[in-house]
This record gives sequence, structure tokens and C-alpha cells, in this order.
Amino acid sequence: LQWKFYDADDYHSTGNKKKMAEGIPLNDEDRIPWLCALHDILRREDSSRQNAVLACSALKKMYRNILVSGASAIKSNQTEQPGENAALQILFVHLDGSVDTIAGRLEKRSGHFMPPKLLKSQFDTLEPPSAPENFITVSVEKSLPEIVLEIEHTIFQG
Repeated sequence: LQWKFYDADDYHSTGNKKKMAEGIPLNDEDRIPWLCALHDILRREDSSRQNAVLACSALKKMYRNILVSGASAIKSNQTEQPGENAALQILFVHLDGSVDTIAGRLEKRSGHFMPPKLLKSQFDTLEPPSAPENFITVSVEKSLPEIVLEIEHTIFQG
């Protein structure tokens, strides 16, 4: 796509990384400042008319609303209405897979601050996207080229 790529894990605070490394799941208070910072990055790219990809575990609807609308979404738990600070146009890609499949992949990963034992907390927190959110669901059982093709197709045809 030749778009800028951001990995949300690179923007976690030292405290969040330490907490996860110790096997302690993050809560909303831990995640909200991180999500607001990610929104600011996406807003900056949008202001520069630059498309971007953000890899992020936006597990709850509220988290996705923060990515779209920033801190204003925290109180209302809804996206902003069109206006001066209009909501960002974001396509969320929900990579859907079984706990076993994802656990197997996490076990092969090395050098990451989040241990595989936190996977259950991620699934417990997960609120899969639903209408009217702008999203697609893609199975992680597909090959990487198939996943990319499905996402590209949605971006350019949707």
C-alpha cells in the first residue's frame, strides 16, 4: 500500500510494558492514555493527508471509539459528529482466530514484553466489532497473502 505503518505496542508506556511483562493484564486506565496518543498519531497523519496502518489490539468498542474520535469518546462512548474535529475514517480489521491458534503463534514469538499467559485476558476483554462500526472480520486461519488481499480488496472496493 505504501502507507505509513505504526505498531501500537511501540507506544505503550514503560509502566504498561512492565505490568504486562509481569503477567498483569492492562485495564482501561492503563490503555486510555495509550489509545489517545495513538489517536493523535492517526489525526496527524490524516491532517497531512497520509494514509496509515495501525496494528493495535483495540479490544473494546470504547477503545475503537477513542482511536476514531480521541478523548471526547471517553465520556460519551460514541464517535464525534462531523464538524471541526470530525471523526477519523478508520477501517478496523478484526483478525479472528481461536485461542489455540493464537496461543501457538504467541509461543513462537520471542523478545516481546507481553507473555502468552495474558492471552486469556485479551479474549476475556474482547468485544468483537459490530454494526455500525466500520470493520471487516478476517480469519487468521488464512494465509498471510490471502489476509492482505482481503484487506486491500475492502479498502479499494469498499
